[in-house]
Amino acid sequence: GEPVYLLLMVAVAGANWAFGRLLGKRPERKFLALAVIFNLLCLGVFKYTGFVLENVYALAHIERAAPQIALPIGISFYTFQAMSYVIDVYRGQVGVQRSFAKFLLYVSLFPQLIAGPIVRYSDVEKEIEARKSTPKGCFYGMTRFCMGLAKKVLLADYAGKAAAQLLDGNLAAQSTLGVWFGVLLYTFEIYFDFSGYSDMAIGMASMFGFHFQENFKHPYSADSIHEFWRRWHISLSSWFKEYVYIPLGGNRKGKLRTECNKLLVFLLTGIWHGANWTFVIWGMIHGIMNVLEDTVLPIRKCRFKWIGNLYTWIIAITAFVMFRADTAAYGWRMIRTMFTGLRFDLVSRSFLMEQLDGYTVVLIAGGILFSYPVTAKLLKCTGSLRDRYAAVWEVLKYLGVLVLLFLCVCSLAGAAYNPFIYFRF
Repeated sequence: GEPVYLLLMVAVAGANWAFGRLLGKRPERKFLALAVIFNLLCLGVFKYTGFVLENVYALAHIERAAPQIALPIGISFYTFQAMSYVIDVYRGQVGVQRSFAKFLLYVSLFPQLIAGPIVRYSDVEKEIEARKSTPKGCFYGMTRFCMGLAKKVLLADYAGKAAAQLLDGNLAAQSTLGVWFGVLLYTFEIYFDFSGYSDMAIGMASMFGFHFQENFKHPYSADSIHEFWRRWHISLSSWFKEYVYIPLGGNRKGKLRTECNKLLVFLLTGIWHGANWTFVIWGMIHGIMNVLEDTVLPIRKCRFKWIGNLYTWIIAITAFVMFRADTAAYGWRMIRTMFTGLRFDLVSRSFLMEQLDGYTVVLIAGGILFSYPVTAKLLKCTGSLRDRYAAVWEVLKYLGVLVLLFLCVCSLAGAAYNPFIYFRF
């Protein structure tokens, strides 16, 4: 759909491959700086030009429309991957890839190209040179792919439809409870949508002999925002930790510097997600809560884990209001409705009851249930039984996957096009 921007991806890959060859021979900071500046310029021009000019025009009171540049698919992911490669070559942590074709394979790996996870070169360096596609890896990959597809089609898409019915339109007709339910459903949508894509990417990669790192580990089961980010979009948070937080000094230069470094990382995390103040606010909410947990909020020392988990849900849900909103003003109106607009009149109750049908209630219950590692606990509890009837378990497992795939196909057959949320980034 965008042949011109495929040339951009090839050009970015070619430039970083050349920088890698240069840094392999002459590991000097000036060449590394040029490589980083080149990647940031590519990302900045295509992703942030309109946003920056729009704000400049507003501050200067210039009545002119900012140019709208189409966002190349996957640019946020492949520029970060390319940057990690040249930085690791400079550090001597990976070898120089002399084949441009193999480096282009790394940059353009189709399972994760469009929406992650962000794969570092060190993760796939050996597999690019020599990999094995085994029957066991293929079966695991197909199973993982179908589970991710089910997350997207059977949970995320329906949660998104229900959230849109509750949140889109006139907020004045919605009650506090209605907005809470709507944002809760969106919280499920973005988690199952993105973790579903990551599962599908990991599954497809496994079929071809590549092994990607996990990108989600049940983040909604965390008992603090700090722990939440150890489990949410792990590849992105690890990237910022490795290439921004630690080079800035990490936690080695005093408490004040540490907290400033964290705020900067979360500011950049918000900006990475999109050219809108809503994403900046979303990132800063998480950054400020991380700083508060380090300084004055003793949530990590709380004896009752359920309190920390409830607190994490509330902060995550509130922050996702801004993530979903088109403007900061609209997001703020929603947050005010959630926390101050305590309206339970007849019109509000009627509107809420119309939307909360049986399927939506089941969806909310299922979303909460599968946000926790219940499957892993069930497998652990039934370990001895599965060992005893291993052959039967294997058959039942694959039959279950086929049933999920059948349900997904049935759902997709009657559905409209509904892309993954992170395609936008």
